[in-house]
Amino acid sequence: MARVDQHEVRMRIVIDRPVPGVLHSLQGRDGGPLDARASDAGEPLAFDFAIRVGPGPKFLGDQVRREGPQRRFVYIRIGQMAGDPSSPWSRRMKIDIHDIGQAMLDAAATDGGRIAISVDGTGKDGTPACATVAVTGRRLV
Repeated sequence: MARVDQHEVRMRIVIDRPVPGVLHSLQGRDGGPLDARASDAGEPLAFDFAIRVGPGPKFLGDQVRREGPQRRFVYIRIGQMAGDPSSPWSRRMKIDIHDIGQAMLDAAATDGGRIAISVDGTGKDGTPACATVAVTGRRLV
């Protein structure tokens, strides 16, 4: 698909209630941590990045990962995977983006807004959430 058929959409992942002191990061293009940070007292963490969206919609970009023909998602690396070798956790969150509606994608692309996706950063057992996490909110900001 030619780049002329794609448009950029700015994204933000907000991790609500992260476990304090645990390093989180986006997963970079090379698979390593990108923009690592930790919450001091459980305040939300936000990670900004851009994706490209083509007809279909098809999701592309350095942070976009794929599973099968349709599923597209972004990884948040946690603990050791985010660059903290002393952390007791080595995990990733998988946050789906393939189910973002066309109307929201179009609004973000034309209005210059950002799609903010919220997830809960703490699992039921009190440790950092991992694997596929449920999106708790999605809005234009």
